[in-house]
Amino acid sequence: MSSEDAGSARAITSRDNPLLVRLRKALKDPAAYRKGGEVWLEGEHLCAACVQQGMRVPQALISETAWATRPALQALARHADRIGVLPVALMQALSSLESPADIGFVLAPPQAVPPDPWAPSLVLDRVQDPGNVGTLLRSAAAFGFTQVLALKGTVALWSPKVLRAGMGAHLALRLCEGLELAALSQLQVPLLASSPHAGPALHEVRLPWPCAWVLGHEGQGVSDELMACCAQRLRIAQPGGQESLNVAAAGAVCFYESARQRMAH
Repeated sequence: MSSEDAGSARAITSRDNPLLVRLRKALKDPAAYRKGGEVWLEGEHLCAACVQQGMRVPQALISETAWATRPALQALARHADRIGVLPVALMQALSSLESPADIGFVLAPPQAVPPDPWAPSLVLDRVQDPGNVGTLLRSAAAFGFTQVLALKGTVALWSPKVLRAGMGAHLALRLCEGLELAALSQLQVPLLASSPHAGPALHEVRLPWPCAWVLGHEGQGVSDELMACCAQRLRIAQPGGQESLNVAAAGAVCFYESARQRMAH
């Protein structure tokens, strides 16, 4: 194909192309988008979710093979202002997956927004694992929570691994990150926390709606200072006898119970 193709597609053949260099660096630094201003969405599912949400896509990258043989991916790429068509080897270098994707979008990260005081929310207190955070975002969105408030020390929300685990949930949520604890004082909804040492069990208590569920660091849990701000501390019943649940599993249980009670009344 020529360097300029139909639909404003352009061949990118050099490994030293500035965009590709930036994206490869971003794979090594999960918070690179905060400085570089570019978010890399990898794979058909995330790209399709982006289009469904009506987001503007400045740049698409697609492998030569997919551009030539996969009409659905070509159509997806055409939603972007610009299209870069790459040799398969260059496309694979932009992936940390075992089976690299054939398409990706480069977006500008959303503008920083203040917390919505009344939104049903998830508060993340120094949660470190990208898979846990992405799963929490996905579960929160599924059960009607619309905002995520990430305190300083939480993994970068728009990092590639969190994006993959979130499966498109980012695009349906109001995300505020890098917050100090004081920012939570703006909230007009009660803070709820789960704790294995709490008295009442989650399913035995009438939960307020809207509310903000607080989930903490995988090893240390919610900080004492933040726990003191919570209106309720609730225990998840575990008849199987395990000491504690993974933070993403605990979050899903809490979100579900909030949604169940809301739908029942």
